[in-house]
Amino acid sequence: MSLPILYHTDGCHLCDQAMALLTQCRVDYQLIDIVFDQRLVDLFGIRIPVLENQQGQYLDWPFDSLKIKQFLSPNFLSPNKSE
Repeated sequence: MSLPILYHTDGCHLCDQAMALLTQCRVDYQLIDIVFDQRLVDLFGIRIPVLENQQGQYLDWPFDSLKIKQFLSPNFLSPNKSE
């Protein structure tokens, strides 16, 4: 099973907020900086942060803990750490 992906870039304060929220929700995720791939810059440039689930669906910012939990399968939440 693959982890959800958070597309971000350094210096993006909204991306920092999204990372903090995912950590608060105890979600394990992969972090991809879009700056190293022009295709990702073209796709997500003004949309970041963007969360991708294992089905390849995107959740654009803004999102909150409830939206994250609805968007991701329960398998992404770390065991014994639910709220």
